[in-house]
Amino acid sequence: MELKFILEAILFSAQKPLSLKEIRDVFSGAPEHAEADETVRGLRKIKEEELAAALEQLATEHEAAGRSYRLACVAGAWQFVTEPAYAPWLKALVGHKARPPRLSQPALETLAIIAYRQPVTRTEVEQVRGVAVDGVMQTLLERGLVSHVGRAEVVGRPMMYGTTPAFLEYFGLRGLDGLPDAGELRRLPIEHPHTLATADGLATPPPEQLSLSAEALTGETGDAGGLPAPLLAPPAEATAEPPVDPDAAPSPAPAQPENPQTTATEPETEHEHPGTSEGN
Repeated sequence: MELKFILEAILFSAQKPLSLKEIRDVFSGAPEHAEADETVRGLRKIKEEELAAALEQLATEHEAAGRSYRLACVAGAWQFVTEPAYAPWLKALVGHKARPPRLSQPALETLAIIAYRQPVTRTEVEQVRGVAVDGVMQTLLERGLVSHVGRAEVVGRPMMYGTTPAFLEYFGLRGLDGLPDAGELRRLPIEHPHTLATADGLATPPPEQLSLSAEALTGETGDAGGLPAPLLAPPAEATAEPPVDPDAAPSPAPAQPENPQTTATEPETEHEHPGTSEGN
């Protein structure tokens, strides 16, 4: 029993595309359903490289036979697919599944930049396109064609984007190696952000650089540093209080000047508010 025919039977009966790991799991579990078949047991520990080679051979034979279907690998998973020429009859049989609306030209351009330069930040995409891509990026995220793949090791740690398996399925690609050659897009230079231009690598200057020099405050060089006179500190002799002698007699309190207009016997006159009189 040849390996390629076993794979053909598995994929023909599968309800979904199968990856190499999933196919290998099928071979690992097959001995549980065989009584004493040495062939089944011998293929229990088959390697993925052997499976990939057999699948490639099977795909080549189906393509050369010119049948209505072929074996294809999309997004790393293998499945049988019908040729596009037979689509009208198949739609009449199983119905037509509405696909999401087509991507706009800006969305395709943004998606191409991400596919060829991933992982890439939104700012780097905008440098290549020359326009803002906020709305387009949100559309690609909602469609599941791109996703977050980490953060860049630069100032602010912006989010980085990359394509998803849904991107490969949308364009019918086996992997990113199947992308058309776009060397010019890959070689387009992108300026990456650098660290902040600060004093000694700090976000703010050191405290000693922010404080005024003592020379400018005290005026040791004869220049007051451009400060007005009221801002300069007075000499220490002018603010010092004289020493107090404990044996000295207390000095009499200075006499208060007599104000002839306001004396203790002068009665305080009351002014009547016109709005509170009884006549109103």
